[in-house]
Amino acid sequence: MAYPDDLLSPGEHVVIHQHPHWKTLLGPVLALVVAVGGGAYLAVVVSDLGWTPVAWIVLGALVAVLVAWLTAAPLLRWRTTHFIITSERVMYRIGVLKRTGLDIPLSRVDSVRFEHNLVDRLFGCGTLIIESASDEPLEFDDIGRVEKVHSLLYREINDNPADDHRTEDRVTDGRA
Repeated sequence: MAYPDDLLSPGEHVVIHQHPHWKTLLGPVLALVVAVGGGAYLAVVVSDLGWTPVAWIVLGALVAVLVAWLTAAPLLRWRTTHFIITSERVMYRIGVLKRTGLDIPLSRVDSVRFEHNLVDRLFGCGTLIIESASDEPLEFDDIGRVEKVHSLLYREINDNPADDHRTEDRVTDGRA
């Protein structure tokens, strides 16, 4: 799925575009199953007790609110979260009502590393950590195929040495 071209600079192209790994949806899917299953169980109990239609409406509203809060909202958040690497920058966009964006020019990236624990390795995802000119390293959690993304990002950084601010340092130090 391509990122909108009108947000890219002339000559810039998308190298990789991802949403967070699908493992982030396991909790919301489990919440959906529990909410609908629990609602169905309670509906059977309510019908055996002969409660009024008001109880059915309250029960339905409760299940609808739980599904919206625990399943629909995280799914929408997942769908509107984008991790993009282009030929010129790393972009991160998140949010539904309040949209937040982060752009890191590749020339400002000092180092890139990844981490993944046993569960992440089983699912094929991990955390990408980018150190740039900012004070704190930036961590991007639940990046699918994090080792491949790490490698692609590293390659993009090193394939554009003319844009790299560290090239000037190497030239002035005599290590070019």
